[in-house]
Amino acid sequence: MQPSQHLFNRDILVQHRRRATANGLADFLHREAAAQVSERLQEINKSFTKPAFVGWLPEVWQSEIMPMAVVDDTDTIPLQVGAHNLVIHGLSLHNANDPVGQLVQARRSLEPDGLMIAALFGGQTLHELRSSFAEAEAEIEGGMSPRINPMGDIRDLGGLIGRAGLALPVADSQRLTVTYETPMHLMRDLRAMGEANCLTGRRKTFLRRATMDRMAEIYQNNFGQTDGRIPATFEIVFLTGWAPSATQPKPLRPGSATASLAEALRIDET
Repeated sequence: MQPSQHLFNRDILVQHRRRATANGLADFLHREAAAQVSERLQEINKSFTKPAFVGWLPEVWQSEIMPMAVVDDTDTIPLQVGAHNLVIHGLSLHNANDPVGQLVQARRSLEPDGLMIAALFGGQTLHELRSSFAEAEAEIEGGMSPRINPMGDIRDLGGLIGRAGLALPVADSQRLTVTYETPMHLMRDLRAMGEANCLTGRRKTFLRRATMDRMAEIYQNNFGQTDGRIPATFEIVFLTGWAPSATQPKPLRPGSATASLAEALRIDET
């Protein structure tokens, strides 16, 4: 049994992933994220000969990028210290109880000037479904319960890179909009992605039919398209950082500039 302070129930997460794999996996977001990471790696003038992958669905990521050593995204990542020059954390960090701890472990597994890239869902993911559920539950049941896993915004997620001790941090994101016939079709797809609710504090009782129907009505009214379909936003955030190395560029010391900003901009300071 997991400690009560854990935000996510790891056992439930594993069950969701197994069920998704057995019942018709929807892996298109993993393929998109892996393709994006592959493009980033092609732009880097460095050969990565000792790569590792952290997460699930490694076959998807390896088909897009390269063969990699594979480890699960457990709270303690079994990676050997200094054994890799590339670590990819593949679309699972948003379900980590200690995301900084996982990034620290990834950084420790890198040799100097090794690269870490993590892809995870950001705060705009499923904002339509989140707000529709909140409004429906407040109206029908007089309160709200955690229905969708919380996800950080890009500014907060970007701060994790420096906290993990990685250098030259970069955070960027891509938003994808997928359309569905109804919100129920979206929720079915989320289960097929292995991304159903795994919060420790989730409601254990079944969702009321009246709440579900009202949620679908609100979703359609607020976000529905002219063709009757509903959009679902998925924001994928990419975090990039390097293991510190003496060969990396360093910021100049304050006061060490040899020319003023006014000179650079050709501004008269008088």
